[in-house]
Amino acid sequence: MTRLQEIRHWFGGSTFRKKILPWLLILPILLIHLLVVIGPSLGAFYYSLTDWSGIGAADFIGLDNFRTLFGDVNFRKAFSNNLVWSAFFLTVPFVLALLVASLLAGVQRGAMFYRATIFLPYVLPSVITASIWSNLLNPRLGIGAQLAKLGIPFLNHAFLGNPDTVLLSVAFIDNWHFWGFLMVLFLAAMQNIPPDLYDSAKIDGANRFHEFWHVTLPGIRPTLLFMFMMIAIWSFLVFDYVWLLTQGGPAGASEVLGTFLFREAFNRFEAGYASAIGLTMSFFAALIIGLFGFLRRRGWEI
Repeated sequence: MTRLQEIRHWFGGSTFRKKILPWLLILPILLIHLLVVIGPSLGAFYYSLTDWSGIGAADFIGLDNFRTLFGDVNFRKAFSNNLVWSAFFLTVPFVLALLVASLLAGVQRGAMFYRATIFLPYVLPSVITASIWSNLLNPRLGIGAQLAKLGIPFLNHAFLGNPDTVLLSVAFIDNWHFWGFLMVLFLAAMQNIPPDLYDSAKIDGANRFHEFWHVTLPGIRPTLLFMFMMIAIWSFLVFDYVWLLTQGGPAGASEVLGTFLFREAFNRFEAGYASAIGLTMSFFAALIIGLFGFLRRRGWEI
């Protein structure tokens, strides 16, 4: 066998195709990942251990940033707001999406129109959505003020200016744009459930609720649990709607970890401290992923 034939035999062999070729195909993605993810992550870890303004040299201070962080009243407030945000988004959009998806699953005529209409807010840029709702909730010019002129004075309040209502008001606006995305995912999962299961349930005397509880929910459980995990993670990364609508105000009432980090890094020039906040957010996300990984090893379909 000539040298050229040996090379061709080696490249055409099962060892190369099964063990080496897949790594060569994903090598470009791995290099990009190292460049844009691993590198900045290592940099953030280093700077979290320093006193750094974001400009010039960084002074190594060890774990002082983390000691300060867990004693910071503003951090605890932002963290508690993230927990409230998580509780809202792990309940309200799921209930809405499941309810509407189950209703649309049996619709044939005009189904695409309904789906597109509900999904449309999700494709709007967050800046546009925030602008629309900030005008609608304006206590002097918004929809509440107009209803008050008609004798319905229940909505003419400064929802985005009241510390008691601002966080849930921003969450409502974010949910208005987001829940249609969940609905489309759940609807797609429902349409993959074999119709024979529903026929069998009907033969056994199941009503609509029993079909939903014993057939639909088990059938979409992988999608449901996966989105539960993703939204739990996204809830700790929320930034855009809070910053666009309130910038964490009034008086920190809507401050979340994302806006707190941004403020520390770019308003107060505490980049080292902000890196510690970012690592803490990543730690909470890793805990959520670890929990779902544990459940997956226990046999859960995720």
